[in-house]
Amino acid sequence: MYPPIIIIEAMLNGLLTGAIYALVALGLTLVYGVLHIINFAHGATLAGAMFAVWGLNAGLGVDPYLAIPILAPIFFVLGYAVQRFVIGPAAHGDDGNILLITLGLSILIENSLLAAFGSDTRSVSTDISFSVVELGPFLLSTARLVGFAGSAVVGLLFWLLMTHTDTGKAIRAVAKEKLGARLVGINVGHVYAVTFGLGCAALAIAASFLMPTFYVNPRVGGAFVSIAFTVVVLGGMGSVPGAMAGGLIIGMVESVSGLFLGESLGQIGIFIIFILVLLLRPTGLFGAKA
Repeated sequence: MYPPIIIIEAMLNGLLTGAIYALVALGLTLVYGVLHIINFAHGATLAGAMFAVWGLNAGLGVDPYLAIPILAPIFFVLGYAVQRFVIGPAAHGDDGNILLITLGLSILIENSLLAAFGSDTRSVSTDISFSVVELGPFLLSTARLVGFAGSAVVGLLFWLLMTHTDTGKAIRAVAKEKLGARLVGINVGHVYAVTFGLGCAALAIAASFLMPTFYVNPRVGGAFVSIAFTVVVLGGMGSVPGAMAGGLIIGMVESVSGLFLGESLGQIGIFIIFILVLLLRPTGLFGAKA
C-alpha cells in the first residue's frame, strides 16, 4: 500500500495531464454539439498539429509554447476551409456522409504524415521538459503545470466566446435548432465551418502543450482521441464545461490507476469509467436529456 502522500501526488499530476486531455476533447465536443457528428479525423489532426509544433522547433527553433499564436490561427483557417469547401459540399446534408468523409480524411492525414516523416518517434526537448516544481512535499512537472494553466485559460476563453459573443450565440442557436437559426438569418454553413475551425485551433493549442512532455508519430493521435471520447461522454456530449471537468477526472483516474496497476494497465480505469457512465448516466455530468 502506498503512503497517502504518493497517492495525492499521483492525483495532482493526473489533474495536470487531465487539463490537456480536456483541451483535446474540447474540439471534439464542439463539433458534436453543433454538427451532431463524431469527427473521426480528430486524432489524425492532433498528430498533424504535433508534427507542426515539432517542425517549427526542429527547423526554426521555435519554442512549443510560442508556436501557439502561429499554429492556432493556421489550424483554424484549415479547419474552416475543410468544413466549408470539402466536408459540407461532399456530405450533401447527410450526416452519414460526414462520418465517412472524416474517416477518409483521417486515413489521408495519417498516411500523408507517414509518407512525409516515416514511422519514427520524435520529441521536443525544452528547458522545462524535465524540470519539476516543489509544492510543499509534492514534486510536479513544470511543463504539465504550464499545460494546466494554459488549458484553463483556453477553456475559459472558449466559454466566454460561447456565452458572451454574437458568434457564440450563433453557434448555440445552430446547435439547438438549425432550421430556426436559418430562418432568423444565421448562415448555418458559416457557423458549421467556424465551429470546425475552432475545434482544430484547440487541437493546435493542445499539441503545443503536449510536445514538451510527449512524443509524436503519425499514429499518436489515436491514443489521445480514445481518451477524448471518454472525456466527452463523461462530461456530456456537446458541453464545454463538461469537457473540461471530464478531462480533469479522467486524468486523475488514469494516474491513480497507473500507480496501482502499473503504467501499461493504467488506462483500465478510464474504460471502467466509460462503461459506468454509459450504464448509469448516459447524458454525462453536464449533458442535457434529449
